[in-house]
Amino acid sequence: MSDEYLTNPAIFLVQTLFGVYAAVVLIRFLLQLVRADFYNPVSQLVVSVTAPVLNPLRRLIPRYAGIDLASVLLAWALKALELALVLLISGFSFNPLGPVAWAIPELVRLLFNIFLVAIIVQAIMSWVAPANYNPAMAVLHALTSPLLRPLQRLLPPMSGIDFSPMVAMLGLILLKMLLVPPLAVLTRSPF
Repeated sequence: MSDEYLTNPAIFLVQTLFGVYAAVVLIRFLLQLVRADFYNPVSQLVVSVTAPVLNPLRRLIPRYAGIDLASVLLAWALKALELALVLLISGFSFNPLGPVAWAIPELVRLLFNIFLVAIIVQAIMSWVAPANYNPAMAVLHALTSPLLRPLQRLLPPMSGIDFSPMVAMLGLILLKMLLVPPLAVLTRSPF
């Protein structure tokens, strides 16, 4: 058997576990930033999943200008640890500070992906069950409304179809394409 037989599943597992948890931590940060309903069941799930790690960290890292720095630093640390573990499992040698820098473009990529997925899911849910209240839909609306609301003012619905999600997604993809590669080059990321 080749080394890849166990290496690929191990890398997949590390990327999935660390990636999902970093995404949930970033979602918590974003929900606080947009002041989403704290009592929403989805918000409560995000808080309960992140609280065991984040609450002790908050005692050490205070908020600054209303921004939860502990959440950002935790997501950054999780991405850095994920990258370091992937490199270790792959058998590459690297500078221990490398993953700390390489995590920056990965976090930016993750941030764009969170917004893209939120807009896609919100658009699909609005087609499937437009009049039904859903706690997940309320959280998605709170998360995406800072992006979609200005576009909806500029581009009102035509024949009952809201094109603002498509315009927002095109803008997000374009920004991601313009921001992430230079950050990867700047940090000399191998990913």
